[in-house]
Amino acid sequence: MIQELKASYGHLFEDELINEILQVGTYKEVPEGFQMMNIGSYIKGMPLLVSGAIKVLREDKNGDELLLYYLEKGETCSMTMTCCMGQTKSEIRAIAETDAKLIMIPIQKMEEWTSKYKTWRNFVFESYHNRLNEMLQTMDSIAFDNMDERLLNYLKDKVRINNSNTLKNTHQEIAYELHSSRVVISRLLKKLENIGKIKLHRNYVEIINLD
Repeated sequence: MIQELKASYGHLFEDELINEILQVGTYKEVPEGFQMMNIGSYIKGMPLLVSGAIKVLREDKNGDELLLYYLEKGETCSMTMTCCMGQTKSEIRAIAETDAKLIMIPIQKMEEWTSKYKTWRNFVFESYHNRLNEMLQTMDSIAFDNMDERLLNYLKDKVRINNSNTLKNTHQEIAYELHSSRVVISRLLKKLENIGKIKLHRNYVEIINLD
């Protein structure tokens, strides 16, 4: 674990902090699709992602989901930190997009390290900044982009995150994450297939060229 931790965070944290993380952190491996956090639950630790990717979703009053952003190697979730520090219930759902490895940091250490290590404090502030920008981009996309553009950007992100041109998502799952209907998504996917950008299969989408 120490090599993976250093590879992901060694450029951010000094050796002393890395050693503390190893001493107090809880190492976890989660499979693709594993629900790591649910809406309404209390959060007892902050995740440091060592490998893989996690998708963070919001839910409306009707139970429909909206994909907010992805967490990748070397990142953490600022919403998790906010819930931990304020001891409030989670307002997001976090699901492993791919198989992932992470280290959970206890709440008390989060506060202690903020005053003890400048590198940790900078990491926390930068995480807040990055997640806020990603949520603003999501809001801008909903407000200003048509669904064609949103779907195309969604597929590009999926290819990058999964490092694969084969996306194992049903039309309904894509619709949930884009807060749209399956009928609309199916129509737009068929449109992309007709112009040679993708190929549709029974339970997956094959990406050919999204440029």
